[in-house]
Amino acid sequence: MSLRDHLIAATTRLIAERGTAGLTVRDIARAADVAVGVLYNHFADKEELLALALHQHVRDVERRIGRPGTEGTPAENLHAFVTHALAAHTAFLPAFAGLIGQPEVFARFDALPNPMAGGRGLHTALADYLRTEQANGRVTADTDPDAVATLVVGACHELVLPHVFRGRSEPPDVPPGRVEALVATVLHGITPR
Repeated sequence: MSLRDHLIAATTRLIAERGTAGLTVRDIARAADVAVGVLYNHFADKEELLALALHQHVRDVERRIGRPGTEGTPAENLHAFVTHALAAHTAFLPAFAGLIGQPEVFARFDALPNPMAGGRGLHTALADYLRTEQANGRVTADTDPDAVATLVVGACHELVLPHVFRGRSEPPDVPPGRVEALVATVLHGITPR
């Protein structure tokens, strides 16, 4: 492993253990067992290192929790996707909460390839899955896959983000039946048939 990769790995470990709030260059150097100045030999600044470590942290989370399958019915697959997205958001969003006042880290992170779903991101992965199901006739032709992905991913944000921004460390409580209700609403809509 190169020294640059070692520094990213050490920062990723720190983020996983304690988040990003208050994380200093000294903390990172200490965790990597290097002098502070070494970091600046390999990164333009702390923001670049944090963005790369956050990117790795998100990939590590996804590797740990796995990806939802697509072998079941659309209802089963959508349920698996929502459950997966909630678990992923619950695991990695706390690391981002400590960076609310650091838009430069977010800009650097956004410039990297999406770390989720093989580089596609959760939104695109779900929309692509729904397009495949449309082509197979298991989802109606008039369904807008991108609108569904926005609703589903947005629902996951709505359940997790308020919890994160209130500084709570325990996982959010997802109301019983909420995932099933979301899936049913997406599948059946809100108007009478």
